[in-house]
Amino acid sequence: MPIDWQALADIISTHQRFVLTSHVRPDADAIGSEIGFAELLLQLGKDVRIVNPSATPNHLSFLDPDQRVVKIGQNVTPESVCDTDVHVVLDTSAWVQLGDVGKVLEKTPAKKVVIDHHVSSDDLGAVEFKDSSAAATGVLVSEFAEFMGQPSQGHQADALFAAIATDTGWYRFSNADGRTYRAAGRLIDSGVQPNDLYRELYERSSLAQLKLKAIMLNRVEVEFDGRLAHTFALRKDFSETKAHPADTDGMVNTCLTVEGVQAGFMLVQQLDGRIKASLRSRSDMDVAVIAEQFGGGGHQKAAGTMLPGPLETARETLLKAFADSFQQAPSPT
Repeated sequence: MPIDWQALADIISTHQRFVLTSHVRPDADAIGSEIGFAELLLQLGKDVRIVNPSATPNHLSFLDPDQRVVKIGQNVTPESVCDTDVHVVLDTSAWVQLGDVGKVLEKTPAKKVVIDHHVSSDDLGAVEFKDSSAAATGVLVSEFAEFMGQPSQGHQADALFAAIATDTGWYRFSNADGRTYRAAGRLIDSGVQPNDLYRELYERSSLAQLKLKAIMLNRVEVEFDGRLAHTFALRKDFSETKAHPADTDGMVNTCLTVEGVQAGFMLVQQLDGRIKASLRSRSDMDVAVIAEQFGGGGHQKAAGTMLPGPLETARETLLKAFADSFQQAPSPT
């Protein structure tokens, strides 16, 4: 069903103070959607803060030139985050992805709103504006801005374009439909330079990032007659290469480039010993169903979850889950 944007417009018109947040380890869709929505609220004369459970990755800092995004516990206390009229959660509706901000949302008396495009969801006690057919949350924010008669401009438009472009693999994934291109086209018409954004996003790798990718590429293995590819990164890999955890972005998609592969996953060891799992599909396999088995979620072709360590156990757990999925949907003859 189409989103009732008037209901969101009514919430905005009757409240003044807003706190925006997104998921842990924010990607470009999270940061870009937050910046895009924050700029819209500012245009409407509202007071806006952006408070995330994780810091903005260095490679995405260019999306936030005014440094509006802060991390809870560093530059802002949980008590001050509670002091608002409306909490807006963008690009997730899962408690597990909200980190310390989730604790605030559990006790805040403020109204809660969710703007999201993921299928998986929890009951956050919020008014939801969700559309899983949208390629990115950035598409939804862009469409809402148009509904409000405030088309995106300047770095707001840049942030939303980056949100959409990254969640569609620079428009090469199957979720890049006509609606996606129309949203991108409006942003380009407003002045976005895609070549500049592509360079910022994909053509300024650090030497540390390249060294980490080399390690992870060397670890790629295939299973199930070449239908599944996977790789991993250990904590020591980051210390030895001086790479950042965000430098693993995109590696799981690289697994899908192996000829004959229908699905892939990447495991990244966290500081607390847990294992972050990123799952991808290039077939009819629904990896969100697999992720949901372990408290995660996402989309049919892109999902994620957090597993207990050690890494070897997490890998065997996922291999078993993928084996079950392949049995249910055998390889085409």
